[in-house]
Amino acid sequence: MKKLLSLLSLSLFAFVLLPKEPVKVYLIGDSTMSVKEVRAYPETGWGMPFQYFFDTSVVVDNRAKNGRSTGSFLAENRWQPVVDSLQAGDYVFIQFGHNDEVETKKTYTTPETFKANLVRYVTETREKEAHPVLLTPVARRRFDKAGHIVGTHEQYSEIVRTVAKEQQVPLIDLDKKSQALLQQLGVEKSKLLFNWLQPGEHPNYPEGVEDNTHFNELGARKMAELVLAEIRALDLALADRIVIRQP
Repeated sequence: MKKLLSLLSLSLFAFVLLPKEPVKVYLIGDSTMSVKEVRAYPETGWGMPFQYFFDTSVVVDNRAKNGRSTGSFLAENRWQPVVDSLQAGDYVFIQFGHNDEVETKKTYTTPETFKANLVRYVTETREKEAHPVLLTPVARRRFDKAGHIVGTHEQYSEIVRTVAKEQQVPLIDLDKKSQALLQQLGVEKSKLLFNWLQPGEHPNYPEGVEDNTHFNELGARKMAELVLAEIRALDLALADRIVIRQP
């Protein structure tokens, strides 16, 4: 009996110490998510702090790039290398819209093509037995005269929601979540999350800057926290690998 208990104890001990299978999380999207060059600091994409909230079994590979749309990301051959690297069990977080929706930009994508591109990202991710996650584009800081947050992504966010529903893909509605956060902070305090600087405040922006699209370090962290909260709310397997780090 003692021998049996010893064997069971050893087996349980080995099970507890068994390391987690490594997993990679790819981020594809635009400047609100991307890694910034030093010359752009303190502008910070939310994908930068995002990687530090996971245990050592997770590697976050941030492929997002400034100014990219679903179409230009494909056309510049930024997507195929991700597909080629995907392993079963990996994740792909897909967040576009900022550059797709602006008709005056070269990166403009019609609603129909935007939807088709999202479906392609989802389909090709699943073909590699990896997990796609769709995100609506994060909100811009825009308020009306009454101090109410104004959405700027309605059509393209709704397309993301539709694709998520039709393809049965986990959806993180970052547009709604970030709008709610900005509304909670209000017109003035919400500036603290964005790349707002007075003249002479930072050497990268000697004339100052009032950027209502791109985040500073605090804003990027807050957006990353919204995404992490939704990972938990969706009960994705990835949630078990999130660790809480004290500031």
